[in-house]
Amino acid sequence: MPKQRITKEMVVNAAFEIARSSGIEQVMVKNIADKLGCSVQPIYSYCKNMDGLRQDVTEKVNCFIQEYVASHMDKNDLFRSSGQSYIQLAKEEPHLFRIFILHQRKGISSLNDLYQSETNPNIAKYIADKLHISLSKAKQLHLNMLIYTIGIGTIFSVTTPGILTDEIYTQ
Repeated sequence: MPKQRITKEMVVNAAFEIARSSGIEQVMVKNIADKLGCSVQPIYSYCKNMDGLRQDVTEKVNCFIQEYVASHMDKNDLFRSSGQSYIQLAKEEPHLFRIFILHQRKGISSLNDLYQSETNPNIAKYIADKLHISLSKAKQLHLNMLIYTIGIGTIFSVTTPGILTDEIYTQ
């Protein structure tokens, strides 16, 4: 059997780029094949089903977002800048933000579970130290910021022509 020039990594990267520019609902075998300039056969050989490919894309989105947020945070103002970086992400990458927000999260049955899975525990410690409050109050404040940021980021990513960034940051 001759070696294929299309790799699974190429398929996932093409699917990611389609999701980034047009949304996860446009991640279809034909669109991936068109993007790669090949037939649909190599895509089918790597992807047993679209759910698996979409999961791979979601994992790539999560890695992208972690790197994005980390690179846009101000080390001297972690709390505020983490919220602002998510809002900036919603503005610059609305499709990726929606994938991140709307993907299925397994094993989450409480807000505490969500907090544990979605946040860096060092930020709560930073908040507690900076504001001279207990760690439990800092975690609650951080959870509230997470919930608020998800909500306002979602609004920001789905409005047209869009709410001004300054208005969002004021909130």
